[in-house]
Amino acid sequence: MSEATMTESAPLVLGNKTLGAVTREICEPMERKPNSLWWAAFCVSSTMLLAGTIAVTYQVATGIGTWGLNRTVGWAFDITNFVFWIGIGHAGTLISAILFLFRQKWLTAVNRSAEAMTIFAVMCAGTFPLIHMGRPWLAYWMFPYPNTRGSLWINFRSPLVWDFFAISTYFLISLTFWYVGLVPDLATARDRARHPLRKRVLGFFSLGWVGSFKTWHRYELVYLLLAGLAAPLVVSVHTIVSFDFATGVIPGWHTTILPPYFVAGAIFSGLAMVLSLLLIARKVAHLEDYITMRQIDPMAKLMLTTGLIVGFAYATEVFMALYSGNPYEQFASINRAMGPMAWAYWTMVTCNVVIPQLLWFKAVRSNLILLFIITIFVNIGMWFERFVIIVISLHRDFLPSSWASYTPTVIEVATLIGSFGLFFTCFLIFCRLLPMISIGEIKGVLRTHD
Repeated sequence: MSEATMTESAPLVLGNKTLGAVTREICEPMERKPNSLWWAAFCVSSTMLLAGTIAVTYQVATGIGTWGLNRTVGWAFDITNFVFWIGIGHAGTLISAILFLFRQKWLTAVNRSAEAMTIFAVMCAGTFPLIHMGRPWLAYWMFPYPNTRGSLWINFRSPLVWDFFAISTYFLISLTFWYVGLVPDLATARDRARHPLRKRVLGFFSLGWVGSFKTWHRYELVYLLLAGLAAPLVVSVHTIVSFDFATGVIPGWHTTILPPYFVAGAIFSGLAMVLSLLLIARKVAHLEDYITMRQIDPMAKLMLTTGLIVGFAYATEVFMALYSGNPYEQFASINRAMGPMAWAYWTMVTCNVVIPQLLWFKAVRSNLILLFIITIFVNIGMWFERFVIIVISLHRDFLPSSWASYTPTVIEVATLIGSFGLFFTCFLIFCRLLPMISIGEIKGVLRTHD
């Protein structure tokens, strides 16, 4: 029997669980007091969030002159972090919506956490354009509302405006999709709750769920429609984010490969972050019987596939720059690989192209420590990819007299750390208050391996 057949025939849930055992074991992490590992992680993440909050407060009060920007490099850490976090948020919709539409039952143990990760990542991404404005209290100017300023409107031809509409739509649909999926499990937690306040809150958010056949039928229909609505957003949102660059005239930006390149990279980085979080949560919350190799191995293969697409996009960029005969494009490509910031380019290539090739081997995909290390390298590499696209493309433009380097300030680094603090703090609170795994979907696959 081949390795692929053995993996596919393995049970989705280990331990011959009963329906009652599934309910009890998934609800336990949010019903018992958090352990020392959770508190340690929460203290670290909240400290990171506090550092970022202080940095953002200072830079809003002082101005974006606290950053290391200059006349040549006008976008740097802020837009790099924005594109990075939007990319992280893509895997949740991919796993939950697209794979649900294809009836891939192996995702049942990972979709809830992936959806939550999407929401938190979009929250992190949304902070950076607000900070970049310099006057975040005027963000409401982006809204298409009837104003009293006469004919003064935002520039609807600007990709930055398209970003606002795409990301806000993506956030609302993802939040709705996540919440609808939570309703049956909130009702289960409501019925198990002992504290009156907790029972009342859960009862409010479970929308009077009774679990009848009619209720389940309507729920599955709505969930299917939301999945169909959310699936195109995986492609559309990061395609629109790529237009921030593809519609420009800067060498290295105005290229037609950027939309599919950005989408593949977003899914690549998102899958890496999902695996990073799930491998930790699997151990800390003792969910080894639910998050098994039947979920981990396909996700590793998907990460390898999207990594190959990203590597092909890198090669295509270099080929088209050299083949085009455009001296500016050729210089931009050579400058990335051999210029003063070549270290960032080769870090990107190593982390995103070379290291993921280890995932071809079953022994590597089965070694959870090695797999976790690879996901960390991928996330580092995908952050550097955005840094390379933005900073290296800008720091040497058409006029050598205007060339300038870029060095991030302490404020920018603290803001980046704070965004990770916000992400991990939100995820830890989610793990503490809500079921990390869909109870109903796990029960639906319990007998598939009998």
